[in-house]
Amino acid sequence: MRPVRYGLLTCLAALTLAPPPPPGYSAQTAPAGSKYFVYIGTYTGPKSKGIYAYRYDAAAFKLDAIGLVGEMVRPSFLTLHPNQQFLYAVSELGNDGRENGSITAFRIDRNSGALTALNTVSSGGGGACHLVVDKTGKSLLVANYGTGSVAAFAVNPDGRLSGPTTLMQHSGASVDRRRQGGPHAHAVVLSADNRFVFVPDLGLDRIFSYRLDPATAHLTPNDPPFVAVKPGSGPRHFAFSPGGRFAYSVHEMGSMVTAFAYEAVAGKLSQLQTISTLPADFHGEDNSAEIEVDAKGRFLYASNRGHDSITVFAIEPKQGTLTVVENVATQGRTPRNFKIDPSGRYLFAANQDSNNIVIFRIDPETGRLTPTGQVLQVQSPVCVQFVPSPAR
Repeated sequence: MRPVRYGLLTCLAALTLAPPPPPGYSAQTAPAGSKYFVYIGTYTGPKSKGIYAYRYDAAAFKLDAIGLVGEMVRPSFLTLHPNQQFLYAVSELGNDGRENGSITAFRIDRNSGALTALNTVSSGGGGACHLVVDKTGKSLLVANYGTGSVAAFAVNPDGRLSGPTTLMQHSGASVDRRRQGGPHAHAVVLSADNRFVFVPDLGLDRIFSYRLDPATAHLTPNDPPFVAVKPGSGPRHFAFSPGGRFAYSVHEMGSMVTAFAYEAVAGKLSQLQTISTLPADFHGEDNSAEIEVDAKGRFLYASNRGHDSITVFAIEPKQGTLTVVENVATQGRTPRNFKIDPSGRYLFAANQDSNNIVIFRIDPETGRLTPTGQVLQVQSPVCVQFVPSPAR
């Protein structure tokens, strides 16, 4: 894979002119020096070649397209190294289990945003779909959806990957034989203390818990090794509250969120509540996808593919339970992924099947979402990742 140089990049999307700041915006309250690269993973095809990028000035609410920065196949999820020098991307291949996915390590040019490929390794299973680097920067973990496994890799000081050092294979089935005839690991999420890894498995209706030794990139099953959720619900992604007292799982097949109390010493989850992500009058097909808690732990957001919306929940601060605030249309089709920007003021909703990313303003008091009018035209966007960049 050849390095891609800034200024010579092929551009999927036309340069987007920033509209006037949204109502209620105040430059005085925006973080100073809030400049980022926004990396966008896509499902590749005739009109998409890999990872695309924008420059983003959060203080001025301005985005400028860079273009193609990393050419690769189906980079459906991206993650950042803690030192902010390296970006890692899965190639989501082999969801049918007939071939393995892969992981590519990139070095980030902090001035231009260009990515230089360092190495590519097999993900250890089919359908690599989610990955994370631990907080020491020494281990990378990946979930393989197609074969239902979790793999750990050593991260070398130069950002390259070695391994896998551990491969944990799930087994079994659940009640929906069409979609749950085998395991489908869908995410890898670290606890705040970096001791545990949580893996929702859509095929088994379980959230697995592993102990992590980051120095050796080694995983061992926790005790208990998993918590079961409602049969047929299909847990997909997982998020902790900022304080680590509570955790939340979004269920793809059941279009619901389960709230958990979290015991940090033992890495144990205890169910508190399960609540729908959909309005009561919706009766179509939906597959919920992404979940995120805001930085202050006051609101939770979950996306719905089919209803094509984001559900906003208020979090009860002492109990961790959820109350629906609103359902907001994402102004596009199939919001597979979304991301709250580092300022906490905006939410970027990636609509896979309408080829756009719609940006919403977040009301800091209510959590409600309002469209800003800013829309990025990107082919099949499926992941959004922010990386700090030097001020320019």
